[in-house]
Amino acid sequence: MTHHNAVVCVSGGLDSATVLAMASAEFSKCLALSFDYGQRHRHELACAAALCASMGHEHRIIQIDPRIMSGSALTGGGDVPKTADVEIGQGIPDTYVPARNTVFLAMGLAVAEVEHAEAVYIGANAVDYSGYPDCRPEFIEAFDRLATLATRSGVEGRPIRILAPLLSMTKADIIREGVRLGVDYGLTSSCYDPGSDGGPCQMCESCRLRAKGFEDADRVDPLVETVR
Repeated sequence: MTHHNAVVCVSGGLDSATVLAMASAEFSKCLALSFDYGQRHRHELACAAALCASMGHEHRIIQIDPRIMSGSALTGGGDVPKTADVEIGQGIPDTYVPARNTVFLAMGLAVAEVEHAEAVYIGANAVDYSGYPDCRPEFIEAFDRLATLATRSGVEGRPIRILAPLLSMTKADIIREGVRLGVDYGLTSSCYDPGSDGGPCQMCESCRLRAKGFEDADRVDPLVETVR
């Protein structure tokens, strides 16, 4: 069944590109939101715009005062870790951004209520992930309850659902689903520390997770193919 209207948080990365395609299959209209919070990998915003254009969706970039999310390696608080010696998912890494998904979902929820949307999508993943506390099932479930309690639409019996369809999928499964839905992963950017041309460093945690996903899915990453 195709529904009417959804809001989708789109970073410009592999996961959010897949989520946007999944939402497109379920909803007749999707409004994509990206966030400029002073991240060093701002190249992802251009990728988000390109993805939304390729799928025919309206795209808005919301500006956030960078001081709100300072202190992370992604917002200038030190170098982005680039070592294979550290086990991915062991502890909370320096790339954790304070309350990022909480802020993104709060803004997405507000926009969804204004736009009379039925759902807010986010690309959180708890399988092949970096150990972020706001990518866990408990967080998504709690925010879904909050969305019902804290909005007029929820109190009046029209709750806005918080959907994270990638939550229990492996990176390989996410890539396979995106390929099935026709996602152009050449338009995405996953790198935490891209070059001046937007090219991936291929060494940061996010690049390593992406590489493993494409390998496990038996697919060639179009970004790495381009670099070569």
